[in-house]
Amino acid sequence: MHEKLGRRIADLRAKLGWTQQDLAERVGISRVAVSHLEAGMSDPGERTVTLLAGVFKMEPYELVAGTTYPPAKADRLPLVAARYTEVELQLALLERDLAWLERVDDRGLLGEWDARLLSLLDATHDAGERALVDAARRRVRQRRG
Repeated sequence: MHEKLGRRIADLRAKLGWTQQDLAERVGISRVAVSHLEAGMSDPGERTVTLLAGVFKMEPYELVAGTTYPPAKADRLPLVAARYTEVELQLALLERDLAWLERVDDRGLLGEWDARLLSLLDATHDAGERALVDAARRRVRQRRG
């Protein structure tokens, strides 16, 4: 028997500690739409499945495989989804640079990162991501001395 897609979405959301509102904001749909999806009252379209897969760090087909999602819709899903936000990407690049700076002293690079993180902070609206960027800025400023 196939798992209900709505149940899978609810479980993935709960594992991340997100509310329905948190998920709705990340995907660009209403909280009521998330509630309807999780309750099995509606099936998401291909766009929504792709966005959901991205926020859950999986490919669209992985999200719907073995579920009650209609096979005709599953066949139209893109092969890949964007899995990372700009904040996640920039913080990963910062970690790479900080590791490199363990071997080389380059205060100029730290200054560039401070400016880049400030700009990212201005463009980020998610409270959790803002906290991560703030913490990264403190680390960079601490390293700068």
